[in-house]
Amino acid sequence: MAICEVCGNDYWMAFEIHTLGGQTHVFDSFECAIQQLAPICEHCSCRVIGHGVEVGSHLYCCAHCARADGGEAAESIRDTVGAHPG
Repeated sequence: MAICEVCGNDYWMAFEIHTLGGQTHVFDSFECAIQQLAPICEHCSCRVIGHGVEVGSHLYCCAHCARADGGEAAESIRDTVGAHPG
């Protein structure tokens, strides 16, 4: 069995995640993996689970947070997935 590095649970179904940087992490759930590895939105501080929005060197969870944080490129950000065409 392996011990989750976030919660300490010794679980027979724990899994490893190998990063591009060569690190290996052990978790017992996706929840713990997300808590440890997912980046944090620079505006609202939630974990960025999806693709997120990059503006320059800044990362946000969504276009709303990117616009709310301001900056030069914020005006060009658009939410278009599922947008009503009218």
